[in-house]
Amino acid sequence: MIPLSVLDLATVASGSSPAQALRETTETSRVVERLGYHRLWVAEHHGMSAIASSAPAVLIAHLANATSTLRLGSGGVMLPNHSPLVVAEQFGTLEALHPGRIDLGLGRAPGTDHHTARALRRGGDLRADSFPDDVVELISYLLPREGQPSHPFATPGNGYLPEVWLLGSSTFSAQLAGMLGLPFSFAYHFAPALLDHALSIYRSAFQPSLLLDGPRVMVAVSVVCAATTDEARWLAGSTALSILQRRTGHVGLLPSPDEADAYPFTPEERDIVDEAMASHVIGDPATVHEGLDQLRQRTAADELMISTRTHAHDARLRSLTLVAESWGLAPTWN
Repeated sequence: MIPLSVLDLATVASGSSPAQALRETTETSRVVERLGYHRLWVAEHHGMSAIASSAPAVLIAHLANATSTLRLGSGGVMLPNHSPLVVAEQFGTLEALHPGRIDLGLGRAPGTDHHTARALRRGGDLRADSFPDDVVELISYLLPREGQPSHPFATPGNGYLPEVWLLGSSTFSAQLAGMLGLPFSFAYHFAPALLDHALSIYRSAFQPSLLLDGPRVMVAVSVVCAATTDEARWLAGSTALSILQRRTGHVGLLPSPDEADAYPFTPEERDIVDEAMASHVIGDPATVHEGLDQLRQRTAADELMISTRTHAHDARLRSLTLVAESWGLAPTWN
């Protein structure tokens, strides 16, 4: 079986706090390392009260100190929000501190609403047109250059290059990742319709680079696993109500399954939720294993990254444990 990895959003559930969410993400990193997952990524989101991972580089540094072998990275850093030099300095520092364990996943969306994006960038241009040039500039600061000094602007610089991925939910990043010869991670968990087309474009466009000889694909998928399928569906009710709240502009903390049970979904609202969650893999261990294996076969992915959002932290850890056991991951005892 291919490796499994974890995307953790430092979820702030109703009745909890950002500090508690970050403590839970730290515990999650230790647990998934022991379970045999390959890597854990955190994502840059802003202005979202249910997500506490607004500063990936800071959080990754903390998680790297809390673990010893697990790869840690960003899924992703939203590059239009930052200068390439700042990101190069942050992740060059992380690579220098934790060599061989750091990933830099780059995205071209702002990861937030229009007003927060403007506050982040402190300027009027909210487009991502410079993304391809920014990616090349960032990597150039960190590429090893034998016999040459580090780039004068980037310290740590020369040779402190993390594993760089392009992230995408469309064909644009797929084609760019192929042209630049970078590994590509597709966000199937929230953009399922373009999965097959994007991967086809990536593989067709791929040009070998100094960083990668051939195409390398990761697919991110939403997963909730429990002892029974009924329990897993009940736990996934939190996500269902959260999706509806976002669609209707009522963004808040992640609701509990009891709150979701009590909510009177209209037929139209139920259709919205069912469509949004059609790509989610929800069920008992056998059901989830089958769903993940079908996705592996469909995409020929080199790695799957699972995102599990449940209201209770122990339910999230239990889901990750059941998936690891059913997939046959090799646990470690560091």
